[in-house]
Amino acid sequence: KSIQMYGLAVMFGKRLKWPDDYFQFTAELSYQRYVLSDWQYFPVTNGKCINLSLNLTLSRSSIDNPIYPRQGSEFSLSAQITPPFSLFDGTDYSKYSTSSQEDMNKMHKWIEYHKWKFKSKIYIPLMDPITVKRTPVLMGRVEFGLLGHYNKYKKSPFETFDVGGDGMTGYSSYATESIALRGYENSSLTPYGSEGYAYTRLGLELRYPLMLETSTSIYALTFVEAGNAWHDVNKFNPFELKRSAGVGVRIFLPMIGMMGIDWAYGFDKIMGSSQYGGSQFHFILGQEF
Repeated sequence: KSIQMYGLAVMFGKRLKWPDDYFQFTAELSYQRYVLSDWQYFPVTNGKCINLSLNLTLSRSSIDNPIYPRQGSEFSLSAQITPPFSLFDGTDYSKYSTSSQEDMNKMHKWIEYHKWKFKSKIYIPLMDPITVKRTPVLMGRVEFGLLGHYNKYKKSPFETFDVGGDGMTGYSSYATESIALRGYENSSLTPYGSEGYAYTRLGLELRYPLMLETSTSIYALTFVEAGNAWHDVNKFNPFELKRSAGVGVRIFLPMIGMMGIDWAYGFDKIMGSSQYGGSQFHFILGQEF
């Protein structure tokens, strides 16, 4: 069992002067090739799949510090689009069976989709950040994503959203985008066979700095958040969310990066079962989600 991945990308970025100097536009043309052999952890187990896409992103960042932002905001709006191969290849995909690996391999030789994402954060200082360096900060988060298709019989198994847990790993992270939702196990909201084609995540986090030095930054936090994922885009409901709350700590060391640990409790049941998210510990290394 194996998977081989090859990729090539060309990116162009430009800082914009309008509406203000904090805006930036990037365009990326990427080519990815997946070679799968008896890879039974994914809808496509054998074959060669090609992902040729254009990703356009408009972003804005006005935060005052990347490690411990005390004021400002961040947002990004992106669209990742592949050519609509099924609209001009003359193939009737309604005759293909999703239970046949031969059909799945032929169907997804050229991957097609259109993917839309919006992410935003705002940082509100609870004291004057000019006179009080170690000010507590309230961070709010809103984000959502949608993976669409050109042909309802050819929904992409690649580039889906893997929701739940620490956001660092997933059952097939090589072909999905991991979305953290603390208080639930990794991939618990998008198990195999129920991949996420839409998701939303909301959060509110109170941070208190314990140490803000050039060499080391440490802060404690408490949070509430909610989110969910949907296999069927038509069932997307931003009010049908899985809720959680918890506490944590972050440590930033220049030679290592960001490290941390969170304890969270998930209040809701998973995928209609009787099991709740419950008590969960999440470890963070090298990233802040």
